Amino acid sequence: MKNSKILFLTELSIMAALSLILGLIKFSGIWAQGGSVSLEMVPIFIMAFRRGVKAGVFTGLLVGLLQLAVNPQIYYFAQVILDYPLAFALSGLAGLFAPSIKQKPAKRTALMITGIFLGCTLRLLSHVISGVIFFSQYAGKMNVWLYSIFYNGSFMVIIFFITCIVVILLTNTAPKLLHTERRSLQHTV
Repeated sequence: MKNSKILFLTELSIMAALSLILGLIKFSGIWAQGGSVSLEMVPIFIMAFRRGVKAGVFTGLLVGLLQLAVNPQIYYFAQVILDYPLAFALSGLAGLFAPSIKQKPAKRTALMITGIFLGCTLRLLSHVISGVIFFSQYAGKMNVWLYSIFYNGSFMVIIFFITCIVVILLTNTAPKLLHTERRSLQHTV
């Protein structure tokens, strides 16, 4: 039991650190008030699919806090919560669609795409709410909700597609990335 907790914490730390590194390699593009495209979500989703919802949420929360510590764009206090720990923690809910090793590859792929879609959509929702509350002045004459959806959606859609491709390629070539011994999982989270 002690070893399984150490293994879990080690995996969580490695995935969060990997996510942080991947988040530093980014395309900032046209997003003046924050937002970029990177592979930082891949380790969160791998952990969510490998260990389940709680592990995915904890990994996302840790990633959000690390992003906040290393590479923040802070405008308002509450915006910090919505754009960092909450947004990334919500991504970990992708673990609701964690595939089983007994499933056919097509079924696993469908589950992972659904989970990544859920995680990216929930992260987008957190960013949209932040945009509506704290960045409405940039909307001009446009409806603030539409502005926030288009602004944040413009990078989250790209992140969704790139993340799906990378996660599917990784897990198809190394399916053991998705699975640990189930008996040890009951005691780790």
